[in-house]
Amino acid sequence: MTAPLPLEGIRVLDLSTLLPGPLATLTLADAGADVVRIERPPVGDEMRTYEPKLGPTSANYAILNRGKRAFAADLKDARSLERVRAMAAVADVVVEQFRPGVATRLGLGPDEVRRRNPGVVYCSISGYGQTSPQAAKAGHDLNYLAESGLLDVVRDRTGSPALPPSVLADIAGGTYPAVVNILLALHQRDRTGHGAHLDISMAHNLQVLAYGYFATFQASGRWPRPGGELLTGGSPRYRIYPTSDGRHLAVAALEDRFWQRFLQLVDAPADCFDDAGNEKAVIETLSKIIEMRTAAEWHAVFDGQDVCASVVATFSEAVTQQLVSTDSPHRVTGPGVDIGALHSPIAAALRPASSSGAIPGLSPLPETAADNPWP
Repeated sequence: MTAPLPLEGIRVLDLSTLLPGPLATLTLADAGADVVRIERPPVGDEMRTYEPKLGPTSANYAILNRGKRAFAADLKDARSLERVRAMAAVADVVVEQFRPGVATRLGLGPDEVRRRNPGVVYCSISGYGQTSPQAAKAGHDLNYLAESGLLDVVRDRTGSPALPPSVLADIAGGTYPAVVNILLALHQRDRTGHGAHLDISMAHNLQVLAYGYFATFQASGRWPRPGGELLTGGSPRYRIYPTSDGRHLAVAALEDRFWQRFLQLVDAPADCFDDAGNEKAVIETLSKIIEMRTAAEWHAVFDGQDVCASVVATFSEAVTQQLVSTDSPHRVTGPGVDIGALHSPIAAALRPASSSGAIPGLSPLPETAADNPWP
């Protein structure tokens, strides 16, 4: 007998757009939740228009919203709004991503929804939180990273901050805190019968990523030095070195046993072995050594060695090495579409062994209560 999924029977009303909210509700859906999206007519979520396309819909949208249902609703229209409010009245979770105050002005704010549905877990995801001095300020991922100080701690050779490899604030500051808090609030509701309003601030949650700088300041009063800390380029043991063919070698030999073996394998001079207080000189020496060989040659040197040194892979190489999967037993389907689904952070024991989720079309909002997605 197959065990029920952890969130089976949980109804999620998704009023969010783009990435943080939709990825959060996708994660909930992977654990069994029934997710219904409300999108603005006539196009729907702006992400539907992004390139490249899978049929008529953006691949980005398809990956993030497989297996959900989507309905078009103009929330400024009184009849449409009332039908959406009726859905919120029977939802277990509502996720919204408007600027603070907008949901309330539309008549779908936390107070209104919780008045009709006291047990609902109402999750608001925003850039700066619902009540901070910056609450009404527009922003995107790069702005939150810039204002949190994180963008300044790693700089390139010109001394400029580097663009991050992904949207860190959206996912690490928005999606994952939202999922964690929703699950905690559902557990609390099981005990108390009461729901909650969750205020998720992407910018403020980035402080967790800066835990080491926070600890250093609390203990010493010293701010992080851009490009100068242990994990930001100040140490030869944790650094990215160019190779002779324009590729790069990522070295993370922090512990002494890894560091000593790494230096042996690269045939470093004796004065590199004790790098304390001599970091800049060791970095210069190792940079010259690493730059003498190609990435493939260094891969051969470190293959099978326990040294924490890796060639920086391209995305296609990562797929070949099976560290990134573009195919899986979980599928995204649609007219003429059958592709692998995005890797789920939900552990295999808590989700189906395989599943197939359709790309949601944008259906008209049901006209009557009898046609409500959640009767």
